[in-house]
Amino acid sequence: MILIGMFDSPYVRRVAIAMTLLGLEFEHRNWSVGKDFDRIRQYSPIGRVPALVLDSDEVLAESAMILDYLDSLVGPQRALLPVEGAARRQALRLIGLATGAADKGIMVVIERVFRPEEKRHAPWTDRCLVQLRGALAELDRQCAARPGQWLVGEAMTLADITVACDATYVGEAVPLDLAAYPSLQAHVARCEALPVFQRFHIPFDPPTAPPPP
Repeated sequence: MILIGMFDSPYVRRVAIAMTLLGLEFEHRNWSVGKDFDRIRQYSPIGRVPALVLDSDEVLAESAMILDYLDSLVGPQRALLPVEGAARRQALRLIGLATGAADKGIMVVIERVFRPEEKRHAPWTDRCLVQLRGALAELDRQCAARPGQWLVGEAMTLADITVACDATYVGEAVPLDLAAYPSLQAHVARCEALPVFQRFHIPFDPPTAPPPP
């Protein structure tokens, strides 16, 4: 399989970490949605990453779908997302908060990178930051309330991976100080200390605008 996208994207990064934890080998195409936009569109028509090229040449181009496919390959006993019940709902709830935070962070970054300073719309970015901080505050509360080392159950799940990748992204890219969320910050630090997280971390690299249509 071939994974397309740069590891400064939290979505690409969580797929790479998940594949490694599941023992699934992949080639990596370190392509930027800015300078490599046309090459990415040959696989993902809207130019999004991650894109995963399967051995059959089928292409999956959305991280949640990719991760669902990976879990299906290894079966329910090894799947990174709990398969049913309260554990699955809790994991999905945490993933939703984390991806929502990352989405809002990306919007703030796009406003800063693509729009001239004199044309930036402060009420829009302020609203995104309110939503982003709200998600982080709830994640902090959930991290503080967890009974053990991991967020759901006794082993690392996709919730842990996603929360760490997304929180690291907003901390670096927005940037936003996670010290205001001490339980979340501690959980992220625990994950980021693991070799598999370090292997797929690169400092945030601001995108460049794609060519006009």
